[in-house]
Formats: sequence, structure tokens, C-alpha cells
Amino acid sequence: MKYIVIIPDGAADYPLEELNGKTPLQIAHTPNMDFLASNGIAGSVRNIPHGFPPGSDVANLSILGYDPRAYYTGRAPLEAISIGLTLSKNDIAYRCNLVTLKFSDKNQIFMEDYSAGHITSGEAKTLIEEIDKKLGNETLRFYSGVSYRHIMVWKDGTEDVECTPPHDITGKEIMRYLPIGKNANFLKELIFKSIEILKEHPVNKKRVSEGKKPANSIWLWGQGRTPSLPTYQEKYKLNGALISAVDLTKGLGILAGFHIINVPGATGWIDTNYEGKAEYALNALERVDFVYIHIEAPDEAGHQGDYKLKIKALEDIDKIVVGKILAEAPKRFRDFKILLLPDHPTPIKVKTHTTDPVPFVIYDSQKTEKRYRKFSEEIIQYPDIKIENGFKLMDFFITGHV
Repeated sequence: MKYIVIIPDGAADYPLEELNGKTPLQIAHTPNMDFLASNGIAGSVRNIPHGFPPGSDVANLSILGYDPRAYYTGRAPLEAISIGLTLSKNDIAYRCNLVTLKFSDKNQIFMEDYSAGHITSGEAKTLIEEIDKKLGNETLRFYSGVSYRHIMVWKDGTEDVECTPPHDITGKEIMRYLPIGKNANFLKELIFKSIEILKEHPVNKKRVSEGKKPANSIWLWGQGRTPSLPTYQEKYKLNGALISAVDLTKGLGILAGFHIINVPGATGWIDTNYEGKAEYALNALERVDFVYIHIEAPDEAGHQGDYKLKIKALEDIDKIVVGKILAEAPKRFRDFKILLLPDHPTPIKVKTHTTDPVPFVIYDSQKTEKRYRKFSEEIIQYPDIKIENGFKLMDFFITGHV
């Protein structure tokens, strides 16, 4: 048996007036996802345990079959692992976004864009190197990642700080959302020093001249220590591969013992290489039992508050990724199962993640249900099965038992 997991990140949503009370999933033309829903088991799952922040780190940890209450330590250490950093037991990793801040004439500062206009990795690397040169020292280092997503490692630092994800405060004045708690003043100082370093940097001057948003500050959040997970070989006796454009899911894959596949042109945005993700996944299944395909685009569209982009992302995923897998898998593999679900909702109205349950579908090439239904949030209201603890879904997918 071959196992295929497809994660359209943040795909679930709330009804929108602009869509006559429907969600982007309900409006999007998704015949391949609908085929899976019509010929498989459709259910509701809660990937964010009560009391946990609704991040992709918690949600994907749950989907992979790991209870966040036992294994979650923070987002940044997962991303640090992905970019090849080895953290000591006393190292604290922080996610370090490059963001665009807007300065008003009333001495207010607003979070204009958590992604600095989806800055390119090349531009971002130059800026992070400058930040490390000016702010780094024996206990503090900055490391470049992908696009706006980077890492700060603080030796003998503290994680006992309340930090706010920048995508939660788009358009809001930042002062009330700066770090709170032990050593919070040190983190605030780093943020404000970064503004002075970045505001006149040539990369930002060029971006502004081209009509793009400048990466004029860092934003620190998602802190934690390196977790330890049992591998999939230990947990399920399976070997696997993971495909993603973002370091967070890659870090989880490394801890799970997966082979990490870097697809050329995978960006984590609407322009990602969807076809490449599907093809590389199918090729990987010639060598492994399990493949995890994570696609960031719907989540980013949700954070932007752009329902048209979200619908486009969903339709591209359906046609290019799900469609290709459904067309090719029966030719290559005798038996296969597909698990399709968002990790969490990223509703257009709120522009950030929520803790609501999400719909899922399990399709087994040897067992079909044969009834029409659309893959959408309506499944949550009328599920074949309801799973309250998200980490149990993977057991159900692989073994058939919750």
C-alpha cells in the first residue's frame, strides 16, 4: 500500500458576503477533490488541541500523528532544523520574519505586511546577513531561510516570552503586540535596532523604487527548543518523503525520518510549482511507502484577505496536484490511499488561523463509496466520522482504526 497525504494549507474558511454566503472551497471548481469526497470516507477533524495556538506547527504535528500535548515545543526550532542548524539544549530558536512596517505622522507604527511583499530569498538573505553583522554576537545569531521566513538563535536565551505572530496583526498598531515577559525589552530592542539598520539599505531602496514593499524590520516570535519525535519507521514501520516549500514542515519531516524533497520552483506562494510537487511525489512513491505534500498557497491568500487568490490556489491544487495524482497513481501502484485535508482554517475575514475543525477525506483505491458530495466545510456538519483529537487521524488513515 502507498500512502499519499495532500495538505492545502489553510484551505478551510468562513462564508463570505462577496460569495453569496459561501466559502472559497464551496465556490472553487474542484472536481478531483470532489471525486475523493464522493468515493471515500469524509469526516471532521480538530487538529488544534484546546488551549494551543492555531499555528501550522501544531496542526501539521497533529496530522502527522504526534500529540502536540506531548511533543510541541515551538515553531522556530522546527524551521531551524530544516535549514541545517543544530541547537544545543540551551539554545532557543526564534522565528525572525522580515516585515513591512508603516510609520504614521502620529508616531504610530502599523504592521503593513508580515511577508514584506513576499520578498525574494536572495534579497532577504542579503538583509539577514546585514542584521547578523550588526546585531549578532557570541550569543545571538541570525540565519536566512526562505523568502520572509528566517531564524534567530539565542544561546542561553529565554523562551518565557509572549510573542505575537505578525500575520495576526496585519493593519494593526504594533506597540501592544511587542514581546511581553522575561527579557522582552531585549527582544523589543532588537526589533527597533533592526529598523534603523534596514530602512536605508540598498535592497530596500531598490524595492521601493520598483514599487515593492520594503523589508524594513524584523519581527521575533514562535520561540522554542528542539523537540524529539519517534520516526515513522519506529511509529508505523513506514519510510516516507515530504515535499514542501516552507521550513516548518520540512523540519517536522526531518524529525519524522522522512527524505526531504526540494522541488525546483516551489515558492510557498501562488506561483509555486504545483506540477513539480505532484510529479516528484509520484516518483518518490516508487522508493518509499508514504509521501506528505504540503502546499502553502491557500494559507498565504487567506492571510492576504484575498478570496480570489484563494479560489485560484484551490483550483490549481485540484487540477494540477490532485488531478495528476489521481490520473497517474492507478497506473503506477496497485494499491494506494489518499488523505486530503487543510491543516487549519485561514479565513479571509480574519486573515489569520483559527482553531475550528476542518474537513478531511480518505480515499482508498480498493474501496469506494460512490455518492456525490463536494469537498468543502459542509462535510464538517455531516461527517462520516468525527475525530476530536487530530493526532489520531493518521492512525485511522494507515491502520483503519482510531
